[in-house]
Amino acid sequence: MHIFNNPNYDFLRWRWHAMIVSWVLILAGLFAIYTKGIPKGVEFAGGTVVILKFDQAASIEQVRSALDKSFQGGGENLQVQAYDDPSLHEVMVRVPQVGAESGGALSSTRKTIEDALQKANIGHFTVAGTEIVGPAVGQELRTKGLWATVLSLIGILAYLAFRFQFSFGVGAVVATIHDLLITLAFLAFFRYDMSLNVIAAILTMTGYSTNDTIVIYDRIRENLRSMRRDSLNHVINVSVNQTLGRTVITSGTALLTALALFFFGGEVLHGFAFTMIVGIITGTYSSVFIAAAIVSFWRGSGPTRAAAHAPAVSTPSAPPQPTRRAKPTRKARAS
Repeated sequence: MHIFNNPNYDFLRWRWHAMIVSWVLILAGLFAIYTKGIPKGVEFAGGTVVILKFDQAASIEQVRSALDKSFQGGGENLQVQAYDDPSLHEVMVRVPQVGAESGGALSSTRKTIEDALQKANIGHFTVAGTEIVGPAVGQELRTKGLWATVLSLIGILAYLAFRFQFSFGVGAVVATIHDLLITLAFLAFFRYDMSLNVIAAILTMTGYSTNDTIVIYDRIRENLRSMRRDSLNHVINVSVNQTLGRTVITSGTALLTALALFFFGGEVLHGFAFTMIVGIITGTYSSVFIAAAIVSFWRGSGPTRAAAHAPAVSTPSAPPQPTRRAKPTRKARAS
């Protein structure tokens, strides 16, 4: 299936513009993370999440007001929000702090929430789900998630440095870090919780972006053999254009899947699907504009190594010098 007929776009021409846009997004995201932070899910922060299903639609303000009387410092610590489809009349209540991490103390927060709502007489409800994570478990999950991300980046660098060249490995790792920072920036912008689902989406996005980058790198390596006298920038542009149709088809299919999860997957998958959508877009963008540009910066834009060692093109030589006429030999004189 051909989407583009002999595309010939100069992608490296826009590399500086792309990097400026990337730096603006990354710096804005770092500022948002520094000032507001990224909300932590119950898996990392520790706490109790209770999902309540009401017979009739319940006001979020009434639920919060009823719970504020039972929990000290409600405002920042207590989170109340609508959950899933509004027609289901479900409300999610999250309390970041928990008591002792043993015995019946783990369920005391849930019992406090139920008692507070029953006293307020908001309406009949049932508990549709509960999730309780202690602070020690949250710290362990946070550490493991960080190490999983770091080790994946080290593995990518080692594999690509062995499979291709070190400059290719550096380009792929820089592009992956770029994708990670921009994804974190959008999580901070839209206030999505950092949860295990989001960590899984980040690792999935890392592998997806690296796979797309490897496809482009493999075509660059093939073209370096057949285009020995061309500049590296030209070889990179040709390689990206040759894989452009495949990139659009693959990215478009994955993006449609992520969009379906975002709109129809429910509240539980919103963070995962949102992270995948951002990761697919920025991963495709970085494979074309960032990863290939890093190789160009690292190795220079001049002729490739093969071209440098190729025989030089013949140049016009100096005009021939007049030669002296040979003296006739004795035999020639005699004749």
